[in-house]
Amino acid sequence: MKHDAAGRAAQLRAQIAHHNRLYYELDRPQISDADYDALMDELRAIEREHPQLLTPESPTQRVGGAPSGKFAKVRHSVPMLSLANGFTAEDVAAFIERVRRFLKLDAAEPLELTAEPKIDGLSLSLRYERGVLVSGATRGDGTEGEDVTANVQRVKDIPAKMHGRAAPEVCEIRGEVYMTRSAFLKLNEEQSAAGRTVFANPRNSAAGSLRQLDPQVTASRPLRFLAYAWGEMSEMPAASQWDMLNWLKQRGFPTNPLSRLCHSPGELLAFHQEIELGRARLDYDIDGVVYKVNRLDWQRRLGFVGRDPRWALAHKFPAQKATTVVNAIELQVGRTGALTPVAKLAPVTVGGVVVSNATLHNEDYIRELDVRIGDTVTVQRAGDVIPQVLGIVPQRRPRHSQPFEFPKTCPCPLGTPVVRELTAAGREGAVSRCSGELACPFQRVEHLRHYVSRRAFDIEGLGEERITLLFDRGWIAEPADIFTLGRRNPAIQLEQQEGFGELSVRNLFAAIEARRSIPLERFIYSLGIRHVGETTARSLARGYGTFPAFREACRRLAGEDAEARQELDAMDQIGDAVIDSLSAYFSESHNAGMVDRLAAQVRILEAQRPAAESAIAGKTIVFTGRLERMTRDEAKALAERLGAAVSGSVSKRTSLVVAGAEAGSKLKKARELGVQVLEEDAFLELVRESPLEGK
Repeated sequence: MKHDAAGRAAQLRAQIAHHNRLYYELDRPQISDADYDALMDELRAIEREHPQLLTPESPTQRVGGAPSGKFAKVRHSVPMLSLANGFTAEDVAAFIERVRRFLKLDAAEPLELTAEPKIDGLSLSLRYERGVLVSGATRGDGTEGEDVTANVQRVKDIPAKMHGRAAPEVCEIRGEVYMTRSAFLKLNEEQSAAGRTVFANPRNSAAGSLRQLDPQVTASRPLRFLAYAWGEMSEMPAASQWDMLNWLKQRGFPTNPLSRLCHSPGELLAFHQEIELGRARLDYDIDGVVYKVNRLDWQRRLGFVGRDPRWALAHKFPAQKATTVVNAIELQVGRTGALTPVAKLAPVTVGGVVVSNATLHNEDYIRELDVRIGDTVTVQRAGDVIPQVLGIVPQRRPRHSQPFEFPKTCPCPLGTPVVRELTAAGREGAVSRCSGELACPFQRVEHLRHYVSRRAFDIEGLGEERITLLFDRGWIAEPADIFTLGRRNPAIQLEQQEGFGELSVRNLFAAIEARRSIPLERFIYSLGIRHVGETTARSLARGYGTFPAFREACRRLAGEDAEARQELDAMDQIGDAVIDSLSAYFSESHNAGMVDRLAAQVRILEAQRPAAESAIAGKTIVFTGRLERMTRDEAKALAERLGAAVSGSVSKRTSLVVAGAEAGSKLKKARELGVQVLEEDAFLELVRESPLEGK
């Protein structure tokens, strides 16, 4: 039996190490938290029964995974440890009893505990000295993490300076970086539209965003932060967990407003049930509630056992997943031609919602899981929102099942080839894409839906079903046809079609007429050009000002005009991917003609200008170096409010460079090109004279 236990322990340690690396280092977990916890619980049980098998290297004695090697290593002055887990009311009762027994409390002695929702994100430690942020590090293996200081400075919820005057000499604030579900869904839409890998869930998205080598990528991601703990403190400003949470809030750190101070086990369990019932309405993922002994002197007395504090327990929620059968695997073709495989499932209830479809993400995901038609699979509502296939149940596989073959041609009637583009590093990308572009009817319908969507032309009454009907009948083939529909209606007689009537048709045509005027940035966004989202469209609109100027620049770019490319490259938010997409799009005569025909039907408004002139209106400004009196984001917002365009690089189109401390290559290039250079104070004096700013 001892031999069997040793073998099973070794097997479990190997499995846990593998999943630790996937979760902590690669941000690509393959199993659910509940399945991971089950592996850890089994290993703990073996080590309790056979203590001679317990070693310091066991994952039960360590936290997380090793640093990835991409960032410098940081050794935590106070280890960032993990939490013991509980799953039942009995587990909670046993935890309370252990605390009372250790502290020698009699039954009448009150025991307060805080109850805090357990955010599913990436643990982070922030070090402040004299109230100023000096470094940020991930948890890593609990002893050593990764230096992500440059990235945490881009997270808006994290203050660069603590609020208030008197701050401890050294103060380490700990919490969780996370992403809301709504932000996660929007980011995945943008990732998919740009042909980049989509994230599996908000936790992976947050972790991957924070651990970017380029801090600007982190800055572009909608990351949030919640504080709930601390590490090294030169002095303690409060004597209880609850008062510390309030102190953190006063110092400018977001804390979870749902946290509660409880006075009995019954209150703890009632709060857990309340949070579990309401978790589907939250805009962020939680996987349980953390209970902590409130008095900090009692926390110190309780101390730790192994890697877990005796004074805290994570009361986990049951995993929201189920098993069902894959009846078919279908492919959906998106606006940019991306093929997304979807598992058509025998309907099953997951977390109170009936699920009949689940994403399989891409060809690599199907191959990695080896999902086949007829397989029994485990399904989870990833982030309680997006149904996702987690894995198969091998023992239930039909005897004659065949591996799924990802198609080499698009499922559209044209059957155009499917391609996988290469990444910048020369590797095969994750997304399979139909090469038919707008010749592919699936893509054309999706493009039409995009044109009329809320953030583009926003035409009320043209939903998905109506766009598909009008396209299938041949009444609209491109966006310009939408604006001639009323003129052609006597022949079409749309009011005679199912789902229409005289009133709805009148309302539809009125909605179309109301959108004949459109701001330039919305027009550019409506074109659905790869890599050109709302932010990029806004930058292009501000950079060129008018549609004729934008259209002429794109014509020159399609003709491989080097100067036109350089002009674009100097604009804020514009890089090679956007420039290449614009060039490819306008190089196609069909696309260029479609844009011109649409432009002939509508009035495209000039980019918004400030109500009054300013000293920098219409100028292109580059900020470089470390600014002392404002952040880079504040400087950019100020310049744009006064009518300037902010660029990330210096070129002949640059009007002004604002140089802070330690300015480098951009300042040098500005001097080489003869571009005006101002120091930060001079720039602020210049804009202070603006009628928009006031003195």
